[in-house]
Amino acid sequence: MTTGLGARAPKYQRIADELRRDISAGTYEPGGRIPAETDLVERFHVSLPTIRQALGVLRAEGLIESRHGRGTFVRENRKLQRRSRHRYGRARSDKKLLTSHLTHEILSAGPEATPPHIAAVLTDAPAEMIVRRRLLRDSDSGRPEELGASYVPSEIASGTFLEEPTVVPKALFLCVEDLSGKRYAHARDRWEIRMPSANEADLLDLAPGAAVLHVVHTAYADDDAVLEVSESVWPADRVTILDEYDISSDPDASPLNSEV
Repeated sequence: MTTGLGARAPKYQRIADELRRDISAGTYEPGGRIPAETDLVERFHVSLPTIRQALGVLRAEGLIESRHGRGTFVRENRKLQRRSRHRYGRARSDKKLLTSHLTHEILSAGPEATPPHIAAVLTDAPAEMIVRRRLLRDSDSGRPEELGASYVPSEIASGTFLEEPTVVPKALFLCVEDLSGKRYAHARDRWEIRMPSANEADLLDLAPGAAVLHVVHTAYADDDAVLEVSESVWPADRVTILDEYDISSDPDASPLNSEV
């Protein structure tokens, strides 16, 4: 076993270094499977806990990922792109889900108490809303990519198919428009990078220390009635946010100043 840190470096660190070099050299390509732990034990002549420590180092660095029941793989560099201003128009055209490239799993659907972080974006937050919780996976690898939820006012969704834990036939906002008789007119997004909850880390299969990107998206009708609040949580290193907009030459009278 060759090393870059010398004989004094811990065995697991030297193994991590060698596997990292293998990845850089293309021995294990993006999306490719790393040898099984038992094979690595035989290759490096160390114990299984030592191999797991080495893999833990690479996992924390974001170089590899474990897929339940399938093994450990080199992470692919491709990031998901979110073009917020274009999502609705595309879905109106093709009638597909906003994230139709991913596999949708509805974790739960039905009335729930409005959580504090959702109530915080509403002027008059209702005590209860119809909530649809979802987990989205890569269609090819099965890797979890997004954890989300949609909160729809009870007066719109109560007693409807939105309370059923099944994937809707078209984008949720189109279903809400049909049920409410109103059209989505404008929206506000609130972004933050934070550490995940234990449940989020488990569902998204995150490495220890990995951060998440969290957006709360509030959609309004022309009369400023709230039609939906949705939230999405992604592994922060897998998403790129792209935005395009006109730059006005006139003074901005908005009271909401940008601080960054």
